[in-house]
Amino acid sequence: MSRHQRAEIDTMLRAQPKPPGPQAIEDMRAGFAAMMAGMVVPAGIRTTQSELGGRRALLVKPEGEPGDGVILYFHGGSFVLGAPETALSVTGNLVTRTGWAAYSLDYRLAPEHPFPAGIEDTVAAYRALLERGVDPSAIVFAGDSAGGGLTVTTCLRARAEGLPMPAALVAFSPGLDATRTGESMDTKAGIDPFFTRESFVPTSAMYLAGQDPHQELASPAVCADLSGFPPMLLQVGTNEVLLDDSTRLAARAWGAGVDVVLDVTADVPHVFQAFAGRLEEADQALDRAAFFLGQHVRRPADQAGQAKPASGASAVSR
Repeated sequence: MSRHQRAEIDTMLRAQPKPPGPQAIEDMRAGFAAMMAGMVVPAGIRTTQSELGGRRALLVKPEGEPGDGVILYFHGGSFVLGAPETALSVTGNLVTRTGWAAYSLDYRLAPEHPFPAGIEDTVAAYRALLERGVDPSAIVFAGDSAGGGLTVTTCLRARAEGLPMPAALVAFSPGLDATRTGESMDTKAGIDPFFTRESFVPTSAMYLAGQDPHQELASPAVCADLSGFPPMLLQVGTNEVLLDDSTRLAARAWGAGVDVVLDVTADVPHVFQAFAGRLEEADQALDRAAFFLGQHVRRPADQAGQAKPASGASAVSR
């Protein structure tokens, strides 16, 4: 356990300047982009601009020929901040560890496009992959923070629209409860170097725009029926006010008969995986995530016979 590394990162996060009052959304976005630009992006990836479902997507590939798996990635940012580029540390590490290509989606953000616009975009992107002939057994959803929540809500909306489920999903520190009723919202107050209950108020107001948070697409950790969901991996740190978003979703998954791995790391902050290359626990968590995904993606030809791990040529050249 890298106690020194964890302490350094905690100190750094607490030293981030905090504005004395409300910020303009443009300033919030610029500040978030600047912070995420300091994350280590792995070598050995290629990025090109692409499109899925009418939205821009950053296509991230390994240096060699991609394997058969396709990662549909959703960035974080409380549904109001961020872009595919701000999540490139995590996306790139998933690509290098799996050998697969990833589409990181530039879904619409609030307040310009409040709930559920982002979910509409993620489902449209998934539908576009299916229409391009990518087998759902080769597609996985992954995301961090708000994007981690989108891995779950995209499945909910896709199921409602009669689409097949993806092979698996991985959520890093997901935001899964707009009602903010988890006990960790209070028990981790002051321990979480990023968030407080109060810090969520302005972004939640932008995202929900007056809509009821007590619905499954806004608060799946407390409202969703997860029946028929694919296997899921939830990774979260003990220092997060959002810890109980993951623990309660895992309990709902268990109750619905869904395979779920709840992976909790001690004394690390929100989306600690973004600190890969600087924090041992981040690299180890990403190794576990890649292993989990590799267990659940199979070549379509193998589905009727003996399953083999996905490898070889990919259907994602666009």
